[in-house]
Amino acid sequence: MSDNIITAATVNLDVDAGNDPAAVITYLAENLGDAGRTTDPSELSRAALAREAKSATGLPGGIAIPHARAASVSTASLAFARLAHKVDFGAPDGPADLVFLIAAPEGAASDHMKLLSSLARALVRPDFVTALREAPDDARIVELVDEAINPSAPATTAATASATGASAAGATSGGAAADTVGPQMHKTTDSGKRPSIVAITACPTGIAHTYMAADALKYAAERAGVDFHVEPQGSSGTTPFTPDVIAGADAVIFATDVGVKGKSRFHGKPVIESGVKRAINEPDAMIAEAVEASHNPHASRVEGSVGDGAGTAEGTSSSLSFGKKIQQALMTGVSYMIPFVAAGGLLIALGFLLAGYQIANKTLDSSKTLSDGAYIALHNSLWDLPAGGLGQYLGGVSFAIGALAMSMLVPVLAGYISFAIADRPGIAPGFVAGLVSVAVGASFIGGLIGGLIAGAVCLAISRLPLPQWAKGLQPVINIPLFGSLIVGGLMFMLLGKPLAWVTTQLTDGLNSMNGSSKIVLGIVLGLMMCFDLGGPVNKAAYLFATTGLAIGDTPQLEIMAAVMCAGMVPPLAMALATVIRPGLFTEPERENGKAAWFLGAAFISEGAIPFAAKDPVRVIPSMMAGGALTGALIMAFGVTQRAPHGGIFVFFTMNHWLLFLAALAAGTVLGTVCVVAAKQVGKSHTERSATPALETVAA
Repeated sequence: MSDNIITAATVNLDVDAGNDPAAVITYLAENLGDAGRTTDPSELSRAALAREAKSATGLPGGIAIPHARAASVSTASLAFARLAHKVDFGAPDGPADLVFLIAAPEGAASDHMKLLSSLARALVRPDFVTALREAPDDARIVELVDEAINPSAPATTAATASATGASAAGATSGGAAADTVGPQMHKTTDSGKRPSIVAITACPTGIAHTYMAADALKYAAERAGVDFHVEPQGSSGTTPFTPDVIAGADAVIFATDVGVKGKSRFHGKPVIESGVKRAINEPDAMIAEAVEASHNPHASRVEGSVGDGAGTAEGTSSSLSFGKKIQQALMTGVSYMIPFVAAGGLLIALGFLLAGYQIANKTLDSSKTLSDGAYIALHNSLWDLPAGGLGQYLGGVSFAIGALAMSMLVPVLAGYISFAIADRPGIAPGFVAGLVSVAVGASFIGGLIGGLIAGAVCLAISRLPLPQWAKGLQPVINIPLFGSLIVGGLMFMLLGKPLAWVTTQLTDGLNSMNGSSKIVLGIVLGLMMCFDLGGPVNKAAYLFATTGLAIGDTPQLEIMAAVMCAGMVPPLAMALATVIRPGLFTEPERENGKAAWFLGAAFISEGAIPFAAKDPVRVIPSMMAGGALTGALIMAFGVTQRAPHGGIFVFFTMNHWLLFLAALAAGTVLGTVCVVAAKQVGKSHTERSATPALETVAA
């Protein structure tokens, strides 16, 4: 492998290559030209310098790794210089004397990133850096680099729950992690072993943030020299830690926007808590805090469970504010509700496709009304088809199943809000609160309030001082029984009518909206959908839209269309921007841009997260501008949407799908224009006027 990446001809020991990064990069590019690795050293040096202008490539410890892609490079290559006089490459601790120039062919993104990440990880090892400085000749440098880039037995320092999810996150965060290498932590535990940290990551949808945070922490732990295991609690399933991993952990990180499953497993462990975004943006800081907490007897700790410890109510660490705990509980309820929304809404949409929209209403007799779909499903069979034939029958079955799934939204929302606060004993009282809310007409507002009350009541009951024999009855009898009685009584006797009045006023207000007021609502919903890309504000707008689907009035369906269309804008706008102006984006961002086309088309707003995480000041306001325009246009056009998810793939559930596409295109173009303009603010004239060839410069 060394013959393909680095050779003695591209190693330069104790040389005077100049006094600034431009001179050193030019020197190494010409070195690669002399070795036959590039046909145009000047193009390679310009590409590397353009990359250097975007952000410095100096690393702590006197190291620099300038890098670029260029059409003139024939094969992925390394050129190395051990400088006689240090040169400042922008590292926080001073100039560098060890410089690697990484050159990759224009179409070799994977080779480039593998080189960069492997080399960067090796450079955080003091023994490797020392060996580079002490190497007696070129051959020894080649040997050291070859061993670092191609280890014979790669270490495994983290456990992930999903190979698919972890690899997707790695593609996103691996490059960023390699580009921000920090010093190792040599502090050991009292027993003399390296600190062992475990982490839980979870976001409301369990798709993007969950795995990005997991990988970001994993790479930070590798850089810090810490033993690390992570359990992403994502949508594709969770592989829990084994008991020995938990027992050996010195501290735990909870990087979640929802409740932690199985929190009682970590009873007594020092804990660092945050949302998933901090783990993505500041993984090194969180690992350092966890290591410090492992040595601090006064650090916040995971509180113990009550009763027998199997699914009983759990305490929470004092390191999270009250507001954050409430937010996590609400997001937990939303995350468990979303599968019901998706399944129910899409089944209803399928019913409409097969049997037509008239399937939604039919009078069964003078005393009962039942949806046409339910009527067909209940009163016919494959051997006794309705007049409409097999298609109408299957449509009726699909509609009936979907309607039943949608009827579970409020109970599931309330039940899992309560679960997030009081663990499994809180589920039954939470579901009761949701069912009562539906019965009294309080809808999802009642579900939100009822779920919080149920969780608080169950948690209070779980903490009552009781004899040991009575504690065993808490999770299966006392908490479900008295929790359901208390919260159900409160909802029926005190809170039901006021909350139902609020719900009625909200619904009437939406139904009365027209003209400019309706457009303002579309703007607000568009802004919310693009503000945090799957975070609590985004989910609040989505929850507002999906719970209205059960009502089925035209204003509610317009809200669903506005929310869905605006939520598609960020990934599509960023994908378009990477095509129009690729030079403004790093190589990992351009790779993410390719995937963002599909994610945006499928209404997965999280497709824009890699861009927003790296440059939130420029990206998020630009996406909000596009989303606001799209939301306004949807409302102005009167587009309705009966499906809760699916993007352009559920076009048959829209009344005016061409207008939907027009609104989507307008918002996408505006978002693209805004982000391209914003990313050029502060750029040098030279960089803005770079030739098209240089717009493919790597990260």
